[in-house]
Amino acid sequence: MSDGFSRRGFLATSSVAAAGLAVGASAAPAEASSVVENAPDQPKPFAFDEATVGELTARMQRGSLTSRALTAAYLERIAAVDRAGPTLRSVIEVNPDALRIAEERDAERRAGTIRGVLHGIPVLVKDNLDTGDRMQTTAGSRALVGTPASADSTVVAKLRAAGAVLLGKTNLSEWANFRSTRSTSGWSGRGGQTKHPYVLDRNPCGSSSGTGTAIAANLATVGIGTETDGSIICPSSICGLVGLKPTVGLVSRAGIVPISVSQDTAGPMTRTVTDAALVLSVIRGRDERDAATVQQTLPTDDYVKALRPTALEGARLGVSRNMAGFHPAVDAAFNAAIAVLRAAGAVIIDPCNVPTVGKYDAAELEVLLYEFKDGLNAYLASRGDTVKYRTLEALMAYNTEHAAEEMPWFAQELFEQAHAKGTLSDAAYQEALQTCRRLSRDEGLDALFAQHQLSAVIAPSNGPSWTTDWVNGDRYSGGNSSVAAVAGYPSLTVPMAYTAGLPLGLSFIGTAYTESTLLGLGYAFEQKTKARRVPTFVRSLS
Repeated sequence: MSDGFSRRGFLATSSVAAAGLAVGASAAPAEASSVVENAPDQPKPFAFDEATVGELTARMQRGSLTSRALTAAYLERIAAVDRAGPTLRSVIEVNPDALRIAEERDAERRAGTIRGVLHGIPVLVKDNLDTGDRMQTTAGSRALVGTPASADSTVVAKLRAAGAVLLGKTNLSEWANFRSTRSTSGWSGRGGQTKHPYVLDRNPCGSSSGTGTAIAANLATVGIGTETDGSIICPSSICGLVGLKPTVGLVSRAGIVPISVSQDTAGPMTRTVTDAALVLSVIRGRDERDAATVQQTLPTDDYVKALRPTALEGARLGVSRNMAGFHPAVDAAFNAAIAVLRAAGAVIIDPCNVPTVGKYDAAELEVLLYEFKDGLNAYLASRGDTVKYRTLEALMAYNTEHAAEEMPWFAQELFEQAHAKGTLSDAAYQEALQTCRRLSRDEGLDALFAQHQLSAVIAPSNGPSWTTDWVNGDRYSGGNSSVAAVAGYPSLTVPMAYTAGLPLGLSFIGTAYTESTLLGLGYAFEQKTKARRVPTFVRSLS
């Protein structure tokens, strides 16, 4: 669920040239005139481009659309765009039962039974969520290919209960990008390299890269990603999506291949804030299989009711300048976004820097190494006879034995470092965990919010995507994910602008269980800017 640890040093200055910057939908990208000649063979026009949950549900209610027809259309789209044409490699596996499930949802609708807000809606989930069906759950590793999981993860069970059609699994950075410090996001031994949907030789960011690319390219209505540090926020923003990383404890992690019990969460990746709110309302909730969801009373907020065009009026937004400054085009877009927020009635506190940015990086890595070893061993044991390799040590041996397939570009030094750690009772782990919580919460976001009475902190979500490079690995220019990730607090990214045709996102960061506030702010910004564009699969910017 992590973006690895090449992300550290966010304030480094990028040398990428700024071009074609636009905020909002009114300005055309500078490269628009060359898009057609620089694009691969284009798929035929898609009837459900940018379709939302609400629009599709209304059509199914009227009888002008069936879930089966919609599901079949998405499967054809995957064949045309993911398997052929641009060959995005974002869907690692389609569900062989998808059409049958869609037919069952149609029959239920005809009989007057509606399971929930996602009834008949096709959904893609990341390949680290257990599905108790005929699909694999592998975290992108060939080591786990074999027998499917015996039961659904809680998130998947909730999606099914709400009537969703599980369309397939998405590719990811193998082991959620927690295998090597020199990894390439979007690559897995099982799924290969996922491409960026806007510029194909660019990187979609990790580790929910497959979900980011797939939903941006309209391969399903909505998707599920997971995050430890950046793996919802980064691919969502870099792929022009809305992405919500919930408060740790709002969404169950049961049945999800883990990295960190203190930071992991699953969340929605969608094309609109409204769809993110709808998906969050389905997947949240108490679960006895995940202690984090039962430690305190969870909010019962109506996330959709929070989506008001006037939500920015009087909102106090702190501008964290120490999470910007890494790229001139990003800074220009950020300043233009601040002007939009101010014009919409927000009170802007500028600067309003999060004081502890970067101070917990070493402690965070220590925590994740300990928790990864403990959590992964427990997860593998829970899979029983459905997996052959049942410990981190066994997986390391598998990778060494199958290095040509699993380690052609980067190794497994994070696996090795985690394996060398002791148990969660070690003093070193306990000290690192307390350091993370003190710096990220008490002396970080909690202190800043109390001092300025903030509604949210805002910052650029990401720099422009980089060219995928298997030899050197990822080259992040900037972002802000660690601030919310280490604290276990929510963060929402919303499309902000484009530079050279590459998406940029704006992050709204809150304190624990303030998802309603963040969704409202993000919705109001989205309605003012309408920044998202449909990908055109440009081959390269070179």
